[in-house]
Amino acid sequence: MFCSTLDTPLGLLIIKAHNEGITFIGFDDDVKENQNELTELAKLQLQEYFKGLRTNFNLPLQQIGTEFQQKVWAELSKIEPGKPISYTTLSKKINNPLSIRAVASTNGKNKFMIVVPCHRVIGSTGDLVGYAGGLWRKKWLLEHEAQMMNLGQTTLKF
Repeated sequence: MFCSTLDTPLGLLIIKAHNEGITFIGFDDDVKENQNELTELAKLQLQEYFKGLRTNFNLPLQQIGTEFQQKVWAELSKIEPGKPISYTTLSKKINNPLSIRAVASTNGKNKFMIVVPCHRVIGSTGDLVGYAGGLWRKKWLLEHEAQMMNLGQTTLKF
């Protein structure tokens, strides 16, 4: 297992990988840095994101899950920066409109914060709900992306 860390405005971000792919990006206390090419590539792309130079990522991610979970995570990656959607909308996008709770649960199991943008999913009323990294981080990420996309103030409730 390889690991790199990146100091961000949101705290220490941890990037974990094997030789074949990245296995985790998030805020975690289990840190013993031992980087490889993949963790350093992710670190570089995330640095570009925090500088406002990148909104999409090109990384070999290894997210293990069911077919349903893979479908949700793939759809998360299609959400445009600065344009958050609701869990209801996400469940409709995967052609399973009654799966709102399962979609929310899968969203919470995402192992790739920021890169697979689970932070772009909000409550149907525009409220910030559920984020493993904390709602204050979710708010920061959404505001950062709105600024990157020149959308000005977000219309989210805080």
